[in-house]
Amino acid sequence: MAIVTFSSDFSNQNYLVGAVKGILLQTNPNFNIVDISHQLSSFNYPQSAYLIRTGILHFPKETFHLLLLNLFDEHSNHLLLAHVNNQYIGCADNGLLPMIFEELNNAIVVALPIDNQEPKTTLYFTRVIAHAFNNLQKGTPIEKLGKPVVPKSKGTFPTFEKDNGIDGQIIFIDNFENVVVNITREVFEAKRKGRKFSIILKGNEVIDKISETYADVPEGEKLALFNSAGFLEIAINKGNAAGLLGLQLFSEKEIQLVQQTTMQRNLLYQTVKIFFGD
Repeated sequence: MAIVTFSSDFSNQNYLVGAVKGILLQTNPNFNIVDISHQLSSFNYPQSAYLIRTGILHFPKETFHLLLLNLFDEHSNHLLLAHVNNQYIGCADNGLLPMIFEELNNAIVVALPIDNQEPKTTLYFTRVIAHAFNNLQKGTPIEKLGKPVVPKSKGTFPTFEKDNGIDGQIIFIDNFENVVVNITREVFEAKRKGRKFSIILKGNEVIDKISETYADVPEGEKLALFNSAGFLEIAINKGNAAGLLGLQLFSEKEIQLVQQTTMQRNLLYQTVKIFFGD
C-alpha cells in the first residue's frame, strides 16, 4: 500500500482538503493518505519549507508527497514531479521545491504537462499529480512521465558564515513561541571546532551553552538547543521566547511585497548571530 502525504495552504476548514483526498482515492483506492499540515503559509516559503521538510523526513523510502501550496503564483504549462532523497514529490513549479531540498543536484525532476483545454483548478492539478503517483506505483519510471526540467527558484535561505561566526535567520516560531533558526547542528559544530561561543539575540541577550532539554535551565530562563529536526532553537523554559526576547518574523503581507530578490527576502528575518572564540 503506497503512502501519500498531503500538505497544503488550504486550512482545515476548506472543503478542498477532503476533495483532494477523494481524488487521490479515486485514482488509487489503496493510497494510504497521511496529512502533514494544511496550515502552511502561501507566501512565507522558508517557514513552509521547514515544516514540509521536517515533516516528510521520517517517512519510508519511495513515499509520495503531494504539496499543494501557492499553486497559482504564476502561469505555468506544467507541474513538477521529483525523485529526491528516495522520496517522490509532486508540486507546482513555484520555487518551493529547491527551498525544501537544497541538494537537488542528485534529484530527478520532470515536468508534468498540463492540458490547456482543462480549467486550471486545484482539483485538476491534483488529478495530474495523482495519476503520476499511480503510474510510479505501477512501475513506470519517472523519466517516462515528463521531460527533464530545472525547477524555478526563489533562492534558498542559507546561513552566512564569517571567520569567527555564523549569522542565521529565524524560519519558524511555533505555538509556544519557541524560535527556530536555520542553523543545523552539523553547521554549528563544523564552524565551532570545539571553541567557546556566544549566541547574540536582539537587545544584546546572550546564550553561551547548548542545552539538551528545556529543563536544563531554571523556569523563566532562556536557552538554546538543537530540536528533533536538528535545527537551532531558542526558547525560554515555561516562557514565550519570541515575545519576551523580541524575536519575530515579518507579516506575510510584507513578505509578499518584497519577493523580487533573494537579498530583499533575506532582510525580512530577524538575524541570530553566533560568535566563536577561544
